[in-house]
Amino acid sequence: MGSSAFRAAGILMAAVFVANAGISTPEETAPRYYLGFDRNDYPGDDAMKLLRRDFVFNGYWLGNPPGENQNSWSGKREFLRSLGFGFLVLYRGREEHELANVKDPIQFGGEEAETAAQAAKREGFPSNTIIFLDIEEGGRLSPAYHSYIQGWLWTLTQRGFQGGFYCSGIQVREDAQSTITTADDIMRFLFPKSRAFSMWVFNDSCPPSPGCVVPKGAPAPSRSGMAYAQIWQFVRSPRDKQTARHCQGYAKDGNCYSALDSAHRFHLDVNSATSPDPSGGAR
Repeated sequence: MGSSAFRAAGILMAAVFVANAGISTPEETAPRYYLGFDRNDYPGDDAMKLLRRDFVFNGYWLGNPPGENQNSWSGKREFLRSLGFGFLVLYRGREEHELANVKDPIQFGGEEAETAAQAAKREGFPSNTIIFLDIEEGGRLSPAYHSYIQGWLWTLTQRGFQGGFYCSGIQVREDAQSTITTADDIMRFLFPKSRAFSMWVFNDSCPPSPGCVVPKGAPAPSRSGMAYAQIWQFVRSPRDKQTARHCQGYAKDGNCYSALDSAHRFHLDVNSATSPDPSGGAR
């Protein structure tokens, strides 16, 4: 896709996100952005009550997070909803090497989507909830991975949910003349094949990230460098020694904590979003 066409695609995708997320209309002078967090392990009911003072939404895993053999978030939706939390609903995506021997990546992606949809229904998430596929790879994805996410997105839609992608918005150099981000790679592959998906990007480089802070005004997701981003993860714990080496505010152990967590018990990834309920899962 040419650069002008890609810019147009980004503008159209942004318009789709506005319609889906209830973002401020042009008549409003100051768009509002919202602060949230995510982490692999559920911090406990008491901790969530405390964290609600700083954050309006949280990540919610539908299956085992990366590197874990259990999901401690399971069964917590109604309690978190009663506290007023919105949701970022997540499902772990496969790594590139896990697709090496898969004969039909499209079918495999569909099977993963089926599992995610069933888990979302068990947890009580309503139809049209956006489920974000957690993609940890950086740079350009392989043809097999493109097929995998295509099958995942199509099947998820058929099951009454919407799809989204958590992925890198950090530039990776491909050669002396060019760089690529995973987010742009996904956009170029899926658009205009499918327009009904949302993007959650991570970019913890400083700048554009403000570092490990809980700002009074959450930064706009577009400041991530991806104009079409609906959610921006601007802090990851522990601090990445390459991308976030110039960032301030992290604790001595390299993690980011809420200011209310004086004992440093629960390290967090911190996000901003265009909606207080980015997945629409609190309805």
